[in-house]
Amino acid sequence: MNPEQFISALKEYGIELNDTQREQFSIYFKTLVEWNEKINLTAITEEKEVYLKHFFDCITASFYYDMNKELQICDIGAGAGFPSIPLKICFPQLKVTIVDSLQKRIGFLNHLAEQLKLTNVAFYHDRAENFGKNSQFRETFDIVTARAVARMSVLSELCLPLVKKDGVFIAMKGAQAKEELNDGENAIELMGGETSAVHTFQLPQEESERSIIIINKKRKTPKKYPRKAGLPNKEPII
Repeated sequence: MNPEQFISALKEYGIELNDTQREQFSIYFKTLVEWNEKINLTAITEEKEVYLKHFFDCITASFYYDMNKELQICDIGAGAGFPSIPLKICFPQLKVTIVDSLQKRIGFLNHLAEQLKLTNVAFYHDRAENFGKNSQFRETFDIVTARAVARMSVLSELCLPLVKKDGVFIAMKGAQAKEELNDGENAIELMGGETSAVHTFQLPQEESERSIIIINKKRKTPKKYPRKAGLPNKEPII
């Protein structure tokens, strides 16, 4: 998917990029490739692949949930800024908070935000487990999202404590989504969530399967969650 095909594909979903946004994606790609030589951000560096498997893939979340309004979004384990920075470029009114456990990636994101001239973005070097316990952030976000971070049973414990009541947790998954969701139902319920929808589709051109799982936050998360750093992954709730 070259940049022109990317612009055209988004247009089909009602997202029309202006010149500034197009340039932002171009700068994003160049900055990603440049920094990837210094720190490991992605295995995907071909322009067509980045536009399809990173940029377009990230934006698919907005095909199934309306992001065309002022929303506070928290992205857990965003790495190189996926999915929240492509979403922020398309929907500039979003207020984005990214949490990542690696300082080098936070350094990249700060540099990227400057290059893209982004406002209302904040980056935190922290473990998701600790961030979810922080009263400043706990249960304050309209949307919490994660892409390619962990299994649903683990992700639910990391993400749902940050979602405010009546907000949503959006998990972006590949072919194992339904299986993961079955294994994660107990964790979702325990964290105060309820699965609202699973949207499964194929990424254009390469036709690999993707799923967007939307979980509504119905009740407050019990105070003991998330458990201490490392434990959700080591002993997932089943």
